[in-house]
Amino acid sequence: MSKVRATINPSREELKHLIDSALSNEALLTIFARCRVYYDGRAKSELGSGDRVIIVKPDGAFLIHQNRKREPVNWQPPGSLVSLEERDPPVLRSVRRKPKEVLEVELEEVYLVSLFKAEDYEELALTGSEAEMAGMIFENPELIEPGFKPLFREKDIGHGIVDILGRDSGGNLVVLELKRRRAELHAVSQLKRYVETLKKEHPNVRGILVAPSLTSGAKKLLEVEGLEFRRVEPPKRSGKFQGRQTTLV
Repeated sequence: MSKVRATINPSREELKHLIDSALSNEALLTIFARCRVYYDGRAKSELGSGDRVIIVKPDGAFLIHQNRKREPVNWQPPGSLVSLEERDPPVLRSVRRKPKEVLEVELEEVYLVSLFKAEDYEELALTGSEAEMAGMIFENPELIEPGFKPLFREKDIGHGIVDILGRDSGGNLVVLELKRRRAELHAVSQLKRYVETLKKEHPNVRGILVAPSLTSGAKKLLEVEGLEFRRVEPPKRSGKFQGRQTTLV
């Protein structure tokens, strides 16, 4: 089959042929149509007649978009079974088995139907995340300062989760708050709250905000609160650093 096929204002026969071809060949199906939508599952809903974009993916994911907002107005997850029922008007039907959910789209008028035999075998690789920054600091603690020893990642202290908790060369407890982009006032307030919580049980606690840069407001608040800043760029490659330690020794 062709990699891309499309028909404007298709006849019922053309519509059926293209939809059947897309479903049988695991192609990405897109339909621009005036339609009504009915959902029956964990609840019931009905969407009146309107112009929408319908997308059916090879994995069974089924999305209906209106001409506003980012999220679909109705959807079914991957693994759903999609079929075309030749009623009047024709109905595109998606069935999810567990839990049982049925989404039906009455195709009142189809403006365009297309199929795209897409080839895409890549997985999204997030780079420069805060988790990767934490992994980089655990492998290279001198990025913070000589003698710094990271002990815990994502440490729950009761009033939040500290990105990295460690000790400096003098034995002081050190809280690191990581931001992969420019740090703002909220990040400083977050760090301050963690430091104040730990000071209730530990006499000497330092707080360090770690980010590529920070706003002038964040810089001033750090100085007022006696907190510190370290300029660290997030790694440029995909990392493998995960996990959480849950005990404080």
